[in-house]
Amino acid sequence: MRNILPALQIFAFAVIFVLAGNALAQSDEVIKIDTDLQTFDVTATDAAGKPVRGLSAKDFKIYEDGQERPVEFFEQTQKANGERPIAIVFALDVSGSMTAGELEKLRDAMRVFISHLANKNASFAITTFGMNVKVLQSFTNDSDRLERAFDKLLREPSGLSTHTYDAIDDAVRLLDRKAPRSRGQIPVKKSVIVVTDGFPVGDTVAPGLVIERANKSEVSVFTVTLPSFSKVSLAPSRKPLPTPLDVSGLTDKTGGKNVYATDKDFDSLFRALAEDVTASYLLAFYPAEEKRRDGRFHSVKIELTKKDLTVRQNRSGYTSAGN
Repeated sequence: MRNILPALQIFAFAVIFVLAGNALAQSDEVIKIDTDLQTFDVTATDAAGKPVRGLSAKDFKIYEDGQERPVEFFEQTQKANGERPIAIVFALDVSGSMTAGELEKLRDAMRVFISHLANKNASFAITTFGMNVKVLQSFTNDSDRLERAFDKLLREPSGLSTHTYDAIDDAVRLLDRKAPRSRGQIPVKKSVIVVTDGFPVGDTVAPGLVIERANKSEVSVFTVTLPSFSKVSLAPSRKPLPTPLDVSGLTDKTGGKNVYATDKDFDSLFRALAEDVTASYLLAFYPAEEKRRDGRFHSVKIELTKKDLTVRQNRSGYTSAGN
């Protein structure tokens, strides 16, 4: 089995990333590259919205400001000879608007999610939010510690404020400060999973700033909207109305996804969400020479050559370093 590890040297963080399984390399030579390289996490889905695995570099096209750029490096999150490491922060709504039944089902569903990734190279942190944001458990893959954190899931008795964007912002910063940047010389995929009833109230951080910070830290945000929202917002079509989180573009602009839970599908939904979180690809390219030091934002659009598939990317572009 080939073990091709192209190295990604990031001087700004004094860390060397090595991208495993480089489909474009033709030998076992380790190739060092500089900070000009731009990396993107992308997920491909079929017409039913299910993640598609097994694609190769030739299935993707990268456009920088409308001009196609070659795919320099390519890595699939899950593959036969190992998985890319993952760091996930659960941000759990425990505000007064959450029902006791939802909290109990949420606890069980999170067990399902974590058990689905039990054999993967994954670590988890758990935070809660309502009037305040609290860290119940920092990053660990110890099931006993996670179980003890579940025992602390208590509904906050007062206040209708639900500081959702503040909680996501804190989760992004937690990933930036505490999550490992790489494991076994492979860069870590970072995600936030927000579980809420869909009503952000009282936030001090604006949605646009949260998206900006998530993009800068290359964090994807996934949201699970609980049944208490659906029951009060059913449209004539029987589909829930968009939540404020949907309207903000939070998941779309970070490469994540929003799903609506029902009273019956918590476990299956979280199992499917675990599949979605892990079914990504890492793509990298070198910007055009004249754009590498201009200090400007450059749009990046990633497309699939297979037109029956849809692609999500974790950020819409990059801002190059200034001279």
